Amino acid sequence: MKNILMACVLMVFLAVIGCTKVGPDYVRHDMKMPAEWKQPPDPALIPTGTEIKNWWTVFNDPTLTGLIEQASKSNLDLRVAVMRVKEARARLGVVAGQKFPSVDIKGKVTRERTSENMGAGGSIREYNYLGGFDASWEVDLFGRIARSIEAETAEYQATDEDRIDVMVTVYAEVAQTYLKIRTSQACMAAARGNIESQKEVLKLTLSRFKYGLTTDLDVAQAEQVLADSEAELPPLRIELAQAINSLGVLLGRPPGALYKELSVIKPIPVPRKGVTIGVPADLLRQRPDIRGAERRLAAQTARIGVATADLYPTLSLPGYLGLSSISTGNFFSAGSSVFSIGPALSWNIFNRERIRSNIKVEDALTEQALLNYEIVVLDALNEVENAMVACIEKRFQVEALQRSVKASRRTLKLSTILYKDGLKDFQNVMDAQRQLFEVENQMVRAKGTSVINLVKLYKTLGGGWDPGDKDNKLNSVHPEVK
Repeated sequence: MKNILMACVLMVFLAVIGCTKVGPDYVRHDMKMPAEWKQPPDPALIPTGTEIKNWWTVFNDPTLTGLIEQASKSNLDLRVAVMRVKEARARLGVVAGQKFPSVDIKGKVTRERTSENMGAGGSIREYNYLGGFDASWEVDLFGRIARSIEAETAEYQATDEDRIDVMVTVYAEVAQTYLKIRTSQACMAAARGNIESQKEVLKLTLSRFKYGLTTDLDVAQAEQVLADSEAELPPLRIELAQAINSLGVLLGRPPGALYKELSVIKPIPVPRKGVTIGVPADLLRQRPDIRGAERRLAAQTARIGVATADLYPTLSLPGYLGLSSISTGNFFSAGSSVFSIGPALSWNIFNRERIRSNIKVEDALTEQALLNYEIVVLDALNEVENAMVACIEKRFQVEALQRSVKASRRTLKLSTILYKDGLKDFQNVMDAQRQLFEVENQMVRAKGTSVINLVKLYKTLGGGWDPGDKDNKLNSVHPEVK
């Protein structure tokens, strides 16, 4: 018993001194960020504190908000990402378990027969009963286990950032697909409006032809313009159907499941003026891909320490405490007690070159992780700058096209009046019809692209969640990984 007590004291002592961690400690890498965005200033983009957690609310569209909420619960890509977080957390638990002793319960009953050729003539021994606890504990003298836990913790955190990245992407895809649906519907409405106008012009042409005021050529040209416009509707219906099907899949539902819900035609939602975009440094906090790359750099830095620990000896403390007897009658008596305990030292001193080469491998992987982190940051800055210029310039295009549509409608009206009065030929009316159809379609498309570009800008800014509020109902860690 005295020896057992001394062994326990030794274990406690080793646990206290076993806190040295070899390898470099991770220091967060500060990426130098520009002070402001390079795009020309625009009154619609506000470079102050960002408020992009629930960016879809700027469209003031309950249908869009409802679709985002559905996607947060049922999108299959997001659910896969949640399961990956659950896997990473379980792996962290496996590694963290190495800090504690492993204890096994053993029990055995044996009966032996000796060989007749061993000089004893052969005999059968009585039953041998054995039971007890077998334990082993690795003392983490040089931080191999601690560094492994650091690496897995950072990897788990990076996996959760991947989940958030998927979430941000899914929300943006849902919004973009929804806006494509509304854009297709707006194009169809514009096309139908032009078709009705062209039908009226055709009636006018037929009436003038009936009374000999024009030729059959004008009638044929009016019919051609009308047919060309009607031919534009089927591709728009195809485009609309495909967008609705895609949106259903994004929500984890069968294609076509949203036809009834989205069959009611609504205008393209117009966001309120003023988009807070923050400053470039906000990306380091907001973008989950940047945060994930930083966490993977931290994980790889810790793996250098894991590899370095192989240069040093490994100390473990195995032990056994149990009972052994050839009879069940006295199995639980004091005389049946057995135990063994003692430190075991293992030191791989003949493979040091291999170990050092492995350390160099981890060093190189860490340099790669650092460079990858810098690449991710630069790509993020590039994406935001490109998204901002697209958002600004497309808005200017919409404003110009709106003026063009207004002028085209006036041109068609005047051309029709002059044709009716016999002051202009039908070619002017036909050209005005085609111009109006084309410009109005361009304007609707540009308007849809403008709001889609705004969604892309929010996505590149990392919008869709708040790093300081993971309890938000749309942004919290899924209950299955808690």
